[in-house]
Amino acid sequence: MAAPKPFSRLISHVILDLDGTLLNTDSVVSKVVKPFIVKNGKTWDTKKAHKLVGKTPYEAAAVVLEDYGLPYSTEEFLSMITPMFSEQWCNIKPLPGANRLIKHLRSNGVPTALASNSPRSNIEAKISCHQGWKESFSAIVGGDEVEKGKPSPDIFFEAAKRMNTTPSNCLVIEDSLPGVTAGKAAGMHVIAVPSVPKKTAEFSTADEVINSLLDLRPEDWGLPPFNDWIEGTLPIEPWFIGGPVIKGFGRGSKVLGIPTANLPADNFSELVSEHTSGVYFGWAGLSTHGIYKMVMSIGWNPYFDNTEKTVEPWLLHDFDEDFYGEELRLAIVGYIRPQANFHSLESLIERIHEDGRIAEKALDLPAYAKYKDSPYLRNPLQQGSATDASQVELNSK
Repeated sequence: MAAPKPFSRLISHVILDLDGTLLNTDSVVSKVVKPFIVKNGKTWDTKKAHKLVGKTPYEAAAVVLEDYGLPYSTEEFLSMITPMFSEQWCNIKPLPGANRLIKHLRSNGVPTALASNSPRSNIEAKISCHQGWKESFSAIVGGDEVEKGKPSPDIFFEAAKRMNTTPSNCLVIEDSLPGVTAGKAAGMHVIAVPSVPKKTAEFSTADEVINSLLDLRPEDWGLPPFNDWIEGTLPIEPWFIGGPVIKGFGRGSKVLGIPTANLPADNFSELVSEHTSGVYFGWAGLSTHGIYKMVMSIGWNPYFDNTEKTVEPWLLHDFDEDFYGEELRLAIVGYIRPQANFHSLESLIERIHEDGRIAEKALDLPAYAKYKDSPYLRNPLQQGSATDASQVELNSK
């Protein structure tokens, strides 16, 4: 990720975007728009959905109508689709790090505004589903409260005005190009957290580009630092996946010399969409072998330029035999770093081993060691919050 550019004064106020920055709205867009498209005899194209990022509802509706050749006016389409969206507002989950950031800013007394291209009523409805969010914002500005939405700077000027501060004192955090453009046009500092994968290069106008909110370092901008990192690792809300071990593509063992694993994206698309790419760690349970420490990556693996988002765990143990067909269960409990590209295969391998050493040491700490006793690692049916998985590909030694 791009390092922050030097700035001349400390930041005193923060302005956050909502959809794609704090909330995983993309998941609801596909749930609502896809059935409508199919019902009208068209084929849903996931790639086209990326064109909607950062647009006002009216602009997004116009794009959908044009892309799919639907026989409706923009107003007609919105009148049909808006009630469907309204039913889903409370089903939108916060993106990783969103709750943590909001609580951090509020507890440290940092004035924070919410500025979204969505209508004010929609913003209010969405954040009402998340405890403590509404009262955490000093100001809320909707796209219908200004003359022009993003990429015009109007919405950010209004947010600064309502917080009684000047634009140069503000740090904007945005996921879309229109949002970044608007923030810079307003004379503010801007951090981009791209919601569209593998598009980092397009955000060169931002002052900093990060992989996810988990990677935000407020102290780089003169704001209070997070105090929840433990020896280079970040505790997260645990999540659970598992399934029978099958033969994978062989890249881990043959190319890297590391028995990595691969969870096919089509089997875990909903789960994978909820978690940002990066390097994580936790515990792995094998039904007839026992429980082991593990480190894993989730994402597109920039070095190999994967076309699909995958989950690849590495069990930190030397096995004397293959265990294909055996049930593998994972408890993911901590985060290490964002995925990164490397100039050579050797540097990639070196970093993977460093991640392994970090995970090996961290998992002995009480904050992480306690999850070794998770019932899910021994019997997935005992863990109600666990996510059922179909198959795990593992290139075991």
